[in-house]
Amino acid sequence: MISLYASVGPELTHYYLDVDAGTLSRKATIAAPQAIQYVWPHVSKKYLYVASSDSLPKSAAPDKPPGTQHHITAFKVAADGTLSAHGKPKLLPSRPVHISTDIPSKHVLAAFNSPSGLSVYGINADGTVGEEVSKAGPSDCGIFAHQVRVALDNRMVILVTRGNEAADGKPEDPGALKIFRYSDGHLGDCATVAPNGGHGFGPRHLDFHPTQPWIYLSIEIQNQMMLFRRQGDAVEAAPAFVKETLLEPGNI
Repeated sequence: MISLYASVGPELTHYYLDVDAGTLSRKATIAAPQAIQYVWPHVSKKYLYVASSDSLPKSAAPDKPPGTQHHITAFKVAADGTLSAHGKPKLLPSRPVHISTDIPSKHVLAAFNSPSGLSVYGINADGTVGEEVSKAGPSDCGIFAHQVRVALDNRMVILVTRGNEAADGKPEDPGALKIFRYSDGHLGDCATVAPNGGHGFGPRHLDFHPTQPWIYLSIEIQNQMMLFRRQGDAVEAAPAFVKETLLEPGNI
């Protein structure tokens, strides 16, 4: 059986997925401290890291003040996929819109959307979440960080900052990829990839090709997929390929 986990609000439910029968069997539900934002597995598959927050996106609750309870919580994964709380939740400064670990799962990285930011926390030998590596943090985190990923060689961190669409008389906020050198939890120099200065560039999520130096990036606002090439510790300034995701791009 394959374990599948799905969240609604603060609840994380474990299911068994039977691929041959095409069925889901509900097993158990466990709660995070607040509404779940994102989940990422430890490389050993023995632990699951859950980001939670009592803040809501402004689009969902424009008049609601920002929350005050934001956490990363570790859960232990049993051999049958059952989850149990593991250690104390790590209190964070603001809503963690996305988390991921580095490749050996020695650290967990958290992206914050408001204000846009990025922090790195150690992972203890027992799998619990440890202390923040650097209190200062990177200085240039763009506008509205939405995802953070570590390249497969563990030498580069990419923060996807989506920007914002123009709305209600407010001009567009440009999007960008913020690219940091990375070494054992420490973030180094930052470079920016933002075609056309980030205007008309609303990135959302990226993923890495497993064997080639290729980065695939979804451009949500413009309904596109882009492929960027990595050159050593840098990413080329312009995409190598762009594909539309709509059958009729001019018919929105």
